Amino acid sequence: MAVNLVNVENVSKVYGTRALLDGVSLGVSEGDRIGVVGRNGDGKTTLIRMLAKLEEADTGRITHSGGLHLGVLTQHDSLDPAATVRHEVIRDMADHEWAGNAKIRDVLTGLFGGLDLPGFPQGLDTVIGPLSGGERRRIALAKLLIEDQDLIVLDEPTNHLDVEGISWLARHLRERRSALVCVTHDRWFLDQVCTRMWDVQKGSVYEYEGGYSDYVFARAERERIAATEEAKRQNLVRKELAWLRRGAPARTSKPRFRVEAANELIADVPPPRDSSELMKFASTRLGKTVFDLENVTVQAGPKVLLKHLTWQLGPGDRIGLVGVNGAGKTSLLRAMADAARSDGEKQPVAGRVVTGKTVRLAYLSQEVAELDPEWRVLQAVQQVRDRVDLGKGREMTAGQLCETFGFNKEKQWTPVGDLSGGERRRLQLLRLLMDEPNVLFLDEPTNDLDIETLTQLEDLLDGWPGSMIVISHDRFFIERTTDRVFALLGDGTLRMLPRGIDEYLERRHAMEEAAAASSPVAAKAAASSSASEKTVSAADARAAKKELQKIERQLDKLSEREAKLHAQIADHATDFAKVAELDAELRALAGEKDELEMRWLELAEDA
Repeated sequence: MAVNLVNVENVSKVYGTRALLDGVSLGVSEGDRIGVVGRNGDGKTTLIRMLAKLEEADTGRITHSGGLHLGVLTQHDSLDPAATVRHEVIRDMADHEWAGNAKIRDVLTGLFGGLDLPGFPQGLDTVIGPLSGGERRRIALAKLLIEDQDLIVLDEPTNHLDVEGISWLARHLRERRSALVCVTHDRWFLDQVCTRMWDVQKGSVYEYEGGYSDYVFARAERERIAATEEAKRQNLVRKELAWLRRGAPARTSKPRFRVEAANELIADVPPPRDSSELMKFASTRLGKTVFDLENVTVQAGPKVLLKHLTWQLGPGDRIGLVGVNGAGKTSLLRAMADAARSDGEKQPVAGRVVTGKTVRLAYLSQEVAELDPEWRVLQAVQQVRDRVDLGKGREMTAGQLCETFGFNKEKQWTPVGDLSGGERRRLQLLRLLMDEPNVLFLDEPTNDLDIETLTQLEDLLDGWPGSMIVISHDRFFIERTTDRVFALLGDGTLRMLPRGIDEYLERRHAMEEAAAASSPVAAKAAASSSASEKTVSAADARAAKKELQKIERQLDKLSEREAKLHAQIADHATDFAKVAELDAELRALAGEKDELEMRWLELAEDA
């Protein structure tokens, strides 16, 4: 039977006049992998902070099992800005200790792309203070993951990670023995990692077995039973349910829901979108030409990101764009947007971008556009227009679209200055759609949006008749809203990936393996050999590796013995004769350890 790690008993939490949590009782046991979902502001972060005892409950009790080793990643790190990455992540461990630890190597490679932290100016010796929020976030996550814990609590761990980093983190967490409680809006990540879900809604927490797919099915079934036939037909959950059941590319494990019940539930639900109908409608709105790129070169400063690119975005095309950070995804969109806004007068450094005459472009950048903080939400939307045509005979007022994006009638009169980051992001996207564009460029549209808002946005985009390019690290969103995936792999080219993001990850893995097998290690070995004026044969290198492994095992045993001696000294603190005897043994041990470490360093070059 699994040991209970945390008990939450009848817990309530009130902010002002609003009850975030009301009489909640939950438990976390060994082996649990729990995903926490819910709308922004409904209390997800508050719940896990109370779970970790970082915040007090107003009423009720939270108890931890004796000796619980807990690791927590909050949205604000507590790193020392004056410290180096080395000091915060691997502390005072000798190089041979951490380099010989498979877990530490895996974490550093997975989160930073290599043991030498290639994205940081001084590698492990980079001072933390000047680093960006995303870089600090990865350092805090690495510091947490190299430790051993009974329970890990993570608040939005995928923020600032690219597709590869998210894929690595999912694999790493699946392989750990620690229990997990995780708040995230990344639905692919939830499906890969979690075996239970907590849905935080209006002060209550509903529990579901299985990952995100199972949660969607179970919630749809619960709402079906509770709703009338007409309300059931209009439920957005059922459209996402249909998409999940009919074979989303992101699903990699067999679901645990009842297949017959699920099929019956979605029998009369149409596909998320009728691609051929939308393509015809888009062609009538856009004509034959949307964006044609001819032999284009894209630069960021002196760095050439894309060379001799010839590519076409046609009417009704829905493109997902993925790639390594710095490969030029945003720069490509900006070059196309600049050409559209200047009627073709502003062109890239080489080549030409031809824009269709009927193109009405809306570009959602990663930066939240500044709005007058005195404006009310509804007023900010009505500044664009009062009604919007969504195609296929669908029309919505500014107020109706506000409600679709989570701004209820009361919230529509909130000053823009009082909105949270996620709410401002929603408002920015809403204003773009109100302008009735026929081409959308969305650069990281999922930032700061909760799952419910993402589902509503996906539903809105399902019937949107136009051309679209989406840049996102949220692979669920890309797979849900686009039809084709293109990738920038960092080699100056744009490639179509017939198998989508899975193919992208395979290509990136192959590129990394090829790079690791080629120049860096060989160059270092050659330089070292030249400097020391000696040649190491293959047989000598193998022998050195064997001896290195033997020394590492000896060092591990000495470290264990050293820890025991320290514990014995503490136990016999009042027995001076015994302490002197143990201290002498400890000094002898330290001398033996120094000799082994010196020999390890000598052999490391040969190996």
